[in-house]
Amino acid sequence: MKIVVCVKQVPNTNDVKINPVTNTLIREGIPSIINPDDKAGLEAALALKDKHGGATVTAVTMGPPQADLALREALAMGVDKAVLVTDRAFGGSDTLATSSILAAVLRKIGFDLIIAGRQAIDGDTAQVGPQIAEHLRIPHISYAEEVKIEDEYVIVKSAHEDRTYVMKAKMPCLVTALTGMNVPRYPSVMSIFDAYREKEVKILTKGNLDVDEKVIGLKGSPTKVVKSFTKEGKGKGQVIELDTEESVKWLVEKLQEKFVL
Repeated sequence: MKIVVCVKQVPNTNDVKINPVTNTLIREGIPSIINPDDKAGLEAALALKDKHGGATVTAVTMGPPQADLALREALAMGVDKAVLVTDRAFGGSDTLATSSILAAVLRKIGFDLIIAGRQAIDGDTAQVGPQIAEHLRIPHISYAEEVKIEDEYVIVKSAHEDRTYVMKAKMPCLVTALTGMNVPRYPSVMSIFDAYREKEVKILTKGNLDVDEKVIGLKGSPTKVVKSFTKEGKGKGQVIELDTEESVKWLVEKLQEKFVL
């Protein structure tokens, strides 16, 4: 069984700043991490590898050359292979263009199960995973909090707002993982050394892929960012000192004002 995990190197959101002119993230000088949902996906893949003999795990990321660091961390955690997809022609790709490129990579390297994070903390779109599945014409299950393999099927506990569903799909299949599904393992000191000294990160560029230039980069990105902004803290709440009956009446009136009732 061949498991491929799509990971992304993202800026630590505690330090994120936005360029007010270009509406893009300022990444220079900001420490980077593996996107938390993706790291949970890595751990899920490695746990499946531990349980199912003969399974292999490949980590794939698309980004600038420095995204190599995220792949080295994945190698230290225990993945078997790492692939860096990088090319100036990919710059400016939105979720649609990114998913087109990653789908081309996955067709090239092959897969039985693809695991991706639900969403990246620097974009919060939750679009790339499902889009990859659509490009590849395979089933996908989102919001995974548990993943199991039985024969040729993947069985997923999928957490939604109203309830948790148990879903089953025949492989090949794509699953998007939630951060809280597990606690990612820590690599040992020796595995970190090996990841940098002994392991190889394979590099793929546009020339290595069967992908149309019209669907990559800025040209292949229909998304237009009008404005970007950081999250703001909630304002101070309003304290109401009324008896029970008056409190209920006040609350109902406020809910009616907001068209909740």
